[in-house]
Amino acid sequence: MAQVVPISCALCPRLVAYREEVGRVRRRAYRDQEYWSKPVPGFGDPAARLLIVGLAPGAHGANRTGRIFTGDRSGDFLYRALYEAGFANQPTSVSRDDGLQLCDAYITSPVRCVPPDNKPTLEEIRTCLPYFEREMTLLKRVKLVVTLGGIALESYLSILQGRGQIKARTSFRFGHGAKFATHESGPLILASYHPSQQNTSTGRLTASMLADIFHEARRLVERD
Repeated sequence: MAQVVPISCALCPRLVAYREEVGRVRRRAYRDQEYWSKPVPGFGDPAARLLIVGLAPGAHGANRTGRIFTGDRSGDFLYRALYEAGFANQPTSVSRDDGLQLCDAYITSPVRCVPPDNKPTLEEIRTCLPYFEREMTLLKRVKLVVTLGGIALESYLSILQGRGQIKARTSFRFGHGAKFATHESGPLILASYHPSQQNTSTGRLTASMLADIFHEARRLVERD
């Protein structure tokens, strides 16, 4: 699938400044590496039946490696669960050239540049959403959308509402494992906590909980 996010995008000055600052300063463990420090595109199978929606690149993960959920603990959790459910060919994701391939799954995010404190503003989300919507249009076979966190769910629903495919978002109340039908013939939604280090280190989201989400995702995409 053609890349829909120009890596030269500079529409959000705060995010541009921060992504480049992180790449200049760098974490000690990665001091000898060249950081990507640009918008991070979606990644996966263009014929996917499963669409996974995150939040934004991690400062020293995707912002460093240039691939979504790659090179940090969030990615460790996510790709292990995808591998166990048969959506990935390997359980690890460390760099753009590590051989990872997704099968029947595509991962994207509503915000493509790393935000300070992992908190994009509403205006930054709105500015970036057209890229997400373009991917939704290009992914013709999606049957299920797994939203990782409340912002992912709200972002996806806001696009559906803007298209007139749902009337309101108030009836879609986020909860881990919650399932929603949207518009007629549209993809189902399966909500999950985001595999952020904050959630995984506190036990709010465990490896087995995330594995259950993607085993359920496998069941749902295979269902007639």
